[in-house]
Amino acid sequence: MGTVLALAAGLGATVLGLAKADEAVASYDAASWVWSKGKGEVSRVNGVTAKIDTRVDVGQARGHSLEVSQSDRFVILRDVNTGAIGSMDLKELQAYWGQQSSPGIGVSVALHDDSAFVVDSVQGKVQQVDPKSLQAIGQPVSFPPGITGGDFDGKGRLWIVAPSEGTATAISPAPKSTEGPGGDPQRVRTEQVGGASHDFTMTTLDDGIAVLDRTTNDLFRVGDTPTSKTTLPLTGPGVLAPHTDGSTVAVTVPATRQIVGVDPQGTIKAQFTVPGGESQLQPAVAWEGYYYAADTDGGTVHVFDQSGAQQKPITFDRPGGSLELDVRENYLFVNAPGSPIAQVVDNQHGVRPVDKYADDVLGGDPPPVKTPPVTPPPEKKKPNKPVVSKPGAPKNVRAAAGNAEARVTWQAAPNNGAEITKYVVTGNNKTFDVGADQRALTVTGLTNGETYTFQVHAVNAKGAGPDRASNPVKPTAEVPDPPGTPVAEAKGDGTVTVTWPAANGQGLKIDHYTVTGVSEGGSAPIGDTKGASMTIPAGQLDFGKQYAFTVVSVNERGAGSKASAVSNSVVPFSKPAKPENLDAATVSDKAGTIKVTWTAPADNGRAISKYVVKAGDKSTDVSAGTSATLDGLGTGQSVQVQVVAVNEGGESDPATATARTLAAPTLTITGTDATFNTATLSLSVDAGGGTATCTVSTSAGTSSGNCSSLKVSGLMAGTDYTFKVTAKNAAGSVSKNSTKTTDYLGGTATCINGKTGDQKTYCNKDVDGRNGNEIFKVTRQDDGQQAGWVENGTHLQAYCKDSGEEVYAFVYNDDKRSTTWIQVNYKGKTYIPLAWFNIDGGGNDANLKYLPNC
Repeated sequence: MGTVLALAAGLGATVLGLAKADEAVASYDAASWVWSKGKGEVSRVNGVTAKIDTRVDVGQARGHSLEVSQSDRFVILRDVNTGAIGSMDLKELQAYWGQQSSPGIGVSVALHDDSAFVVDSVQGKVQQVDPKSLQAIGQPVSFPPGITGGDFDGKGRLWIVAPSEGTATAISPAPKSTEGPGGDPQRVRTEQVGGASHDFTMTTLDDGIAVLDRTTNDLFRVGDTPTSKTTLPLTGPGVLAPHTDGSTVAVTVPATRQIVGVDPQGTIKAQFTVPGGESQLQPAVAWEGYYYAADTDGGTVHVFDQSGAQQKPITFDRPGGSLELDVRENYLFVNAPGSPIAQVVDNQHGVRPVDKYADDVLGGDPPPVKTPPVTPPPEKKKPNKPVVSKPGAPKNVRAAAGNAEARVTWQAAPNNGAEITKYVVTGNNKTFDVGADQRALTVTGLTNGETYTFQVHAVNAKGAGPDRASNPVKPTAEVPDPPGTPVAEAKGDGTVTVTWPAANGQGLKIDHYTVTGVSEGGSAPIGDTKGASMTIPAGQLDFGKQYAFTVVSVNERGAGSKASAVSNSVVPFSKPAKPENLDAATVSDKAGTIKVTWTAPADNGRAISKYVVKAGDKSTDVSAGTSATLDGLGTGQSVQVQVVAVNEGGESDPATATARTLAAPTLTITGTDATFNTATLSLSVDAGGGTATCTVSTSAGTSSGNCSSLKVSGLMAGTDYTFKVTAKNAAGSVSKNSTKTTDYLGGTATCINGKTGDQKTYCNKDVDGRNGNEIFKVTRQDDGQQAGWVENGTHLQAYCKDSGEEVYAFVYNDDKRSTTWIQVNYKGKTYIPLAWFNIDGGGNDANLKYLPNC
């Protein structure tokens, strides 16, 4: 027995900051352990704070269905897919996988304080175990195969319902012994709670149980007070939650979404229909005067008060399956196993969300790596509602005579859109109701030698369907022996083979054998066969559900034996269904790489061991999670992607998609616009399925920015430039060139007359000698090289700047003094002193730096 829960060692005090582990346990009555299917973790939710305080890894059950049974001292886990059972002692805070049960639906674990039972509903075996070691205590308590129930009431009694008998039985656990075995668990009470071969559902109470006979709609209460019965006005077969907290029992009709609340006196306290209709309902929970009913698709918990008035619902964005509702210590815990969120409801019906993946707790993850958001799967189109009518006739109605009795069997009738509530068998002037999940009846009190024929019809919410008659039979004492104990084997193709030792016909020939399948809470005939074996076709039995089988031998005179002993239990299985919602996407920051995601399909009875993901010539196996990254593919390569799920039955049909790896970018320069000192390049870039970065380089430097437009600054006016633009991503780069001449700068010749004397006319005209606004062919004031003169305010285009003779403009241009001369467009390329020339763009010739040198 090895420790497998990764955080089992040394939990305790660290969780709460307390010194003693037993104090930690005592402080957590208002807590519930919840399962996270995708993470493969159980987490403890504190009802008071609505926060997770502990996360425990159960990696080997990741992606599986996990049943969690809990008390204040222990948590027992059962992996439905594998049958493994593990226990965690909250006082010692250690955990183990200690037992192996049959996989699938049909075995459950019940836990109350220090008492635990493993209930094998198919075989009818109830075994007490030590909740810590999971070792057997005493002898098992045996019932007919196909029992239901298997939960504790508030007084620590385990209750079992046997549909074949119509009885409910209370079992008292063996007393705890510190010095060895403490004896055997004991039956302490058995009560009739309906007719034999009816269908039943059960809920435990603080004192006893409530049992609904689904065939007659009778609700029985069994406890320390006298047993009571109430017939309910149900619109179809009802179901009950496993446990009811309080005195009001909620009965749910999943198909019609009806809820009926019944008090201990049998008074109907509430009766209403939950709006909706596309999804059936899970069993409603009655708690603190409200009713909480979840849709089977997991998205919504509908909330109603006692009068049937609808309250604000509890919703989950992406629940990933059905919800789990558990009332513990004045809190209702709502868990979505396929979601990172749970919700806690207090006794005032306030709702608070819980982050099951919180990292600031023991067992939390390291700081997360940011990943792109996952695209939710597309909504499935809702199917059209079927036309509802009375059921069809049952199939293959057969009768086999026994000694003063006859066994009548039949296969399911078409329900025609409404769930079958029961079957009605008539014969020998009697009428019998039989549960929809039973489909077999032994009629006793017959007379040997007389001929009997039986009629069977189905009933649904629309009424009774047509009868179908059995073959005539004559009861006789000359009945064959039952066959030997059958052996069942589930095959990977979905079939189940049942074989058995041939029966002794006691001098008469065995004509055929009738095989009956037993499952949790029911039994139903599978069919007839001539030989001592039968192969049940794939799809006739539910994948993932446990079945055992009994066989009746029928001789040449139509007389049938008693049923054989029950076979071993098997779980029908096949290859998984095709993975769903496959998406294959380009990885934008890595060449030759794609990201593939999908959602898990139905495992069809066996745990999915891995997924095989293929893309092009690359392949990888994924044993945890539903995503994969494949690299090493070509650049810009379109690849076919295939994902198959693998279990013991083989590979599923492939889910397919097409993906393209990141391609090198393509680039088009759609335009280049320039000013005197900037250039803006308009781009069209195909990033190849990813994200590209773009840069532009020139003789003036390099600039980068987004790939729709790049701007280059600091250019010289009137200059020819070549711009090299490069677009780059993880798969490669591409460059293109564009040429452009920047705009020319200009300026204004400036000479402003003074205020006194000759200064008043100094700038009016050109005169001999020096004067403002004179233009020369050289960079000095040389009369022989003068090109001309311009009036104040004349705008001239500038080419470049050069050094020359210092010129002082005195009062005529703000005392400007400079040795810089500007080459301008005046009678060709000539020069004007900067002292007489103000560059465009603001004071102090701020843009002079953008004029190139001559």
